[in-house]
Amino acid sequence: MAISLTLLPSARCLFDEPVQVKVAGLRSNQLVTLRARSTDERGVVFNSSASYRADGSGEIDLNRDASLSGSYVGVEPMGLLRSLKADTSHKYFYKDKALEPFMVNFSVHEEEEGGILAEATNERRLIGDGVMRVPVEVGNIQGVLFTPPEGPFPAVLDLGTLMSEKRASLLANKGFIVLALPIFIGKPKLERMNLDDFEEAVKFLQNQPKVGSKGVGVISQSKGADIALSLAAFVPGVEAVVWINGCSASAVLPLYYKNRQILSALKFDMNKVISTQSGAFIIKYAMHDSLKEENKASLVPIERASGQFLFVASEDDFNWDSKAYMDEMVDRLKRHGKENFESVSYPEAGHYLEPPFGPYCHSSFHGFVGIPVLWGGEPRAHAAAEVHLWSKIQEFFRTHLDCDKTETKSKL
Repeated sequence: MAISLTLLPSARCLFDEPVQVKVAGLRSNQLVTLRARSTDERGVVFNSSASYRADGSGEIDLNRDASLSGSYVGVEPMGLLRSLKADTSHKYFYKDKALEPFMVNFSVHEEEEGGILAEATNERRLIGDGVMRVPVEVGNIQGVLFTPPEGPFPAVLDLGTLMSEKRASLLANKGFIVLALPIFIGKPKLERMNLDDFEEAVKFLQNQPKVGSKGVGVISQSKGADIALSLAAFVPGVEAVVWINGCSASAVLPLYYKNRQILSALKFDMNKVISTQSGAFIIKYAMHDSLKEENKASLVPIERASGQFLFVASEDDFNWDSKAYMDEMVDRLKRHGKENFESVSYPEAGHYLEPPFGPYCHSSFHGFVGIPVLWGGEPRAHAAAEVHLWSKIQEFFRTHLDCDKTETKSKL
């Protein structure tokens, strides 16, 4: 019997779908090494490997069998994907363009350094059938709009620190019209943020012909998270905000709206950055205390917001003290008698919570601080958090941006 490596249900799938890796045709109890290999959009090669022992029938099933050694140990069906790693330190896997699939080569080898016994390529697509991708350059908006076929659909603004189409296109596959928008374009003049630019994006979304929800959702992470809070607090029509691992204040830069400053900047102290043996730094403790009297003018007044919040914090985030910011916001909303929020925290997850089944990033170069930084997180727990959060985000937006509900509300 020929040795085969099979990917089920298909070798072609969406980025956020799991595959079952099976090997057949081996000798009874044969020890082999499984490898995965992929190249990111910048040409950096990422690899992972794990050793497995075939069962009595000469078969290995990653959904059932435990890795004995290698990039991970134990039963982890998608372990080869999340443990993909570059040979050089501090590399993030760039897979941000929706039209280019994430290609992963899986192979099975005799022992550790042996030749290839069988292989298969997994094509993991970011954009589903029928989803339209349209670059948008209107006024101050420079982003990409994703529209599923037919409609109407709820609208979501996806705020990334830099431009990435990954999360937006994957959300569009689930039945949302999504505008991916970067907070920073090119090399920004880091003097202030203008909320008007993001309000323009909200209005643009509301005017799309296939949008069925009156209100707009916003999903955000890191620096984008305090922009999302500010949209909810100051801009009408923002109905649902997902805040992931960010700050509760206007971090680093003052915020302007209609040509006047509405929030001062919560400053950053480079002297509080902690160096580590890996050459990457922990910047978590470098932000000033947002609750000190002199910094309170930087806090986003989320108690003004009428929309719903989903606060998401990784307790092992090394970039921000996200859990402390989340707890502060929850306490503040409770004190104001508000119930328009839910919160979730992940004890062993790090900063970079992304759609599931991509490579875990331990550390990478931070473009704005100008040094490599540690992101935190225990890889396996972090990967599990991404799977859980991804379905939670979709459920949250479906609940609070439901097209029918919104139409009923507007009639009342």
